[in-house]
Order: sequence, then structure tokens, then C-alpha cells
Amino acid sequence: MDIVKLTIDDKPVVVERGTTLLEAAKSIGINIPTLCYMKLEDLNFENKPGGCRVCVVEVEGRRNLAPACKTECSEGMVVHSHTVRVINARRTVMELILSDHPAECLTCAKSGNCDLQSMAQKLGIRELHYKGEQSRYKGDKSPAIIREMDKCIMCRRCETACNDVQTVGVLSAINRGFESVVAPAFEMDLDKSSCTYCGQCVAVCPTAALTERDSTWKVVEAIVNPQKTVIVQTAPAVRAALGEAFGMEPGTLVTGKMVAALKKLGFDYVFDTDFAADLTIMEEGAEILDRLSRHLNGDKEVKLPILTSCCPGWVKFFEHHFPEMIDIPSTAKSPQQMFGAIAKSYFAQQLKKKREDLVVVSVMPCLAKKYECTREEFQVNGDPDVNLSISTRELANLIRNANLDFGKLTDEDFDHPLGESTGASVIFGTTGGVIEAAIRSAYEMFTEKKLEKVDFLELRGMEGIRKATVDFDGLPINIGIAHGLGNARKLLEDIKAGKSEFHAIEIMACPGGCIGGGGQPYHHGDVEILKKRQKAIYAEDAGKPIRKSHENPYIQKLYKEFLGKPLSDKSHELLHTHYFDRKSKIEVNH
Repeated sequence: MDIVKLTIDDKPVVVERGTTLLEAAKSIGINIPTLCYMKLEDLNFENKPGGCRVCVVEVEGRRNLAPACKTECSEGMVVHSHTVRVINARRTVMELILSDHPAECLTCAKSGNCDLQSMAQKLGIRELHYKGEQSRYKGDKSPAIIREMDKCIMCRRCETACNDVQTVGVLSAINRGFESVVAPAFEMDLDKSSCTYCGQCVAVCPTAALTERDSTWKVVEAIVNPQKTVIVQTAPAVRAALGEAFGMEPGTLVTGKMVAALKKLGFDYVFDTDFAADLTIMEEGAEILDRLSRHLNGDKEVKLPILTSCCPGWVKFFEHHFPEMIDIPSTAKSPQQMFGAIAKSYFAQQLKKKREDLVVVSVMPCLAKKYECTREEFQVNGDPDVNLSISTRELANLIRNANLDFGKLTDEDFDHPLGESTGASVIFGTTGGVIEAAIRSAYEMFTEKKLEKVDFLELRGMEGIRKATVDFDGLPINIGIAHGLGNARKLLEDIKAGKSEFHAIEIMACPGGCIGGGGQPYHHGDVEILKKRQKAIYAEDAGKPIRKSHENPYIQKLYKEFLGKPLSDKSHELLHTHYFDRKSKIEVNH
């Protein structure tokens, strides 16, 4: 290994050649402030634009200050990270950034979670010595994401997330000088672009230039409407992250407290999306087995590999970028939409109420879910199966607004019948979880033998692309897993080129899966937080008395009383969907 030796703040440090000053300083416990820089090592996600210059340091023998995030270490280098000259430079940079930033902190959606606000506080900025014209850009409200580019500081984190990590290619820097801004091509609105609403741009934005479209007050209005029965469903990843918003350690499971809070907020029924995840496995698992059986019987027309379809960000991605492959993914709806369809049919019948008198609210880790529930195919005579979707962050705000002491709430259980779930459904919240849940049931359905070992460790992990072969009693089934749309693209290109070796592939849009969704509490690039959330998900799975979806007694009852069997006509009507070619539409709009 080629190494270099240097000194930072009088501390000797030895690092591998190519290491930046920022990384070297971090390795010996020296914190150099950053604003535009971010790194997710385990996800191979690094952004080094060096544009903000907040991380500048003084290097002996160099006349100008050096950006620590861009400057590589060299032999014998002597670095000072907190001299008066350095601190003055950082303060000047911050004052210049703030001089072109709206002073709306009291009403800003990111107040208290704003990196710019935090940096100004750390540097002790109390007055601005620079005043001038302020940038003004048009607003943009899509079904899921709001862009307020007056608050953009051109750090370009969102550009890295959109282009390099997700390979969606919607956001880029346009114009020059004072008119510069990050925006879609031709400054079109997001809902006219190929944006997938994955929300990773929102997750990394240091200000409120990018935020979710807030629906909390619409939820409150529904709750207080005496004409409406309001049902809430909660996704598996929410329970592993919600506690962070109330000062709890990442990975703290708060399922019971979350249920208690939702009941105190006034929802008529509190159900678990995990119930619908079990239902998804019944349909998607049956679809996997149907295609696999036909393939084994020599059907040349069968489409393999089958791709999971639970993630709406991923669905919109392949509709835009791979429309010629829209017949390959499973036609099963996502758990959110399956729940809404069942709530407004089966459960509405039990309540003896019209579907339009029910309001279904989902609490999701994902911003694409906001878009998903507005899709026209998920409506009946104009009435959506899921009326409103709020993020984990929005739920936390609702709980605070209601003045609930979340940490002191007594645990409560989900309501029945749509609240009972298995361990298989819980792991939907992490990368690899959907396909593992599907394998647990598909194995027994295919082999007609009991699966003793339900933990498929070979399917777990945080690598962007993973491969595993699962033995179906002598039949090897090749499984592929990708999280992050950039990784998904690689697998799709292989399928397109006829190089894929897989029978089934799970894809999730966000790094880490739903635990890293764009609507979760901000993790500020800390992969360890994602790992702790993932650990919590698997812990809840391990503690469940039933860990296979097809053994859920309430799912069995639903099929017996209402649906018949997986892939039945009734199931197809309520639980399956179709996809659209969106690529040509965008090209025409251009």
C-alpha cells in the first residue's frame, strides 16, 4: 500500500495515497466543517464538488487556502484546520451564502434540520456584512416534492443523488452566474419530467430548497370530519426510524408507541401495512411460481426474470427508462395500494359503509408513495384507494403538534382484521426483505414441504447489487437484489442485453431500501443509521410468532371469505395493476 505521512493540527497521521485532507482529519478525530460534501461509504456514494469552500484549511507553503474535501494528502504536508485565517474565511463564505438566502427560518419546513442553519450557528454568524440582490426563481409543486429554489445554495448534492446515485438524470445546474440554479432541463416542472419521486434529492438537500409536499393538515381535516371514517396504515420501515425524531437512538423499535400515538391523534382504525405486505407475497409469490412453472415446462413466451413491483419510485423509473420491459415486472400492486383496495372493498362491506365515506391515510418512509396514490388506475369513479400519504417526518410533526409525549406513551396493538402480520411482512422495509419474504412462502408452495430455516442470510446485506442461489428442494433459483436506481439500471441493462442469469430480482429505489426512504428522519449521510434501522427490522421479524406470509390467519380468512385464491379474477381486479410507457410522452413534451 502506498502511504503518505503528514501533520494536521500538530497531530501526525499516516494515510493511503489519494486520501483527502478531510478524510485524513476525520481519521484522527479532527472535525472539519462541510456543507456541500457528503459520503456514504458502504453505498459507494460520494460527492466532492468543492463548491462551497466551507471546508478550507491552511497548508504550509501554499499561498491560498485549500478545500479539504478536494485536496489530496501529500508527503510531509503540514495542515492547520482552525487558524484565525481559516475561521475568517469560513465565516465570510457563510455570510456570502446567507446574503442570497431568504430569512424565513421561523416558517421554513427545514427549520431545526437545516445544515445551513446549523453551520451558521457553529460559526457564530450573528450579522451579515454583505447585502445585495436576492435570487428569485419560480416555485414548483409536484404531487410529492416541492422545489423552492430561492433557498438553493448550489451545493449540488441533489444533482449527485439524482444523476450519479439514482441515474435518473432529472436535476442539473443550469444558467450561469447569478442566474445559476439546479433544475430539470428547460426548467420544466418535476411532474412534467422523468422524476421518479424517490426523494433522495430531498434527503440530501441541506436547506429547504427541496422538501416533501406536506399533507398533515389535510389529514387533520379528515379526522375532524364527522362524515368520514378515517383509517391509517403504517409501513414497516416507519417503526424503525420514527423514534429518531424524538431523540431516541437510531434503530429503536417504536411500534407500540406509534400505534398509541395514532389512536390518540383520532384515527378511527389503526392498521398495519404489513398485513398488505403479507397479501402482496400471496399474489407476487403465486405469480413468481406461475412464471417459473411455465418456464420449466418449456414455455418460451414466459417473461423471466420476474421483478418485484412494491416500490413506486422504481416502477416510475422503468416506465420512463425501460418502457420496452414493462411486461417483465410483477403486476402485483404495492402493499400501500393493496391495503387501500381491500380497505375500501372488503372492510367497507364489514363496516356497511360506502367506499367514498372512508378516508385511507398511509404513513410511509417514501415520498413516491404520495405520487403513487394519485395515479388514476388506483381510483374507482374518481375516489382513490389511498386518499393521503404522509412521510415519517410528517407523522412526527403531527405527534408534536398534538403535544403528545411520545417517549412516555404506553404501547398499544394494531386493530384487527387488517392489522395482523407476520415477520415476513416486516422485512419489506429493508433491501432484500421482499424477496426473502417471497422465498419463505414460495418454497413451501412449490415443494409442498415445510421450510425449517426461514432466515436467508445470503439475501441480506447493504451491497448495492447482491446475488444468491436458493435451493428449492433440488431446483436452484437464482435471485438478484438491487437497491438504489443506479444499481437497478445495471441489472436492467443485463436483462435487455439477454445476459441476466436470474429467475427473480428485487429492486428498491432508495439506498438501503425503505429504511433509507426520502421521507424518513434525515440521516445526513450516516450509513450506520441505516444499518441500525435494518437491524431493528430483522429483530422485529425474529420476534414474530408467525414468520411466513401464507400462514397469516387473517390473510387466509380474507381469501376464504372474499378473494377466493391468489391470481383469481377478484384478486386481479383489486390487487393487480398495469404499467405505462412514459418515455415517449416526455420526449414529445420536450
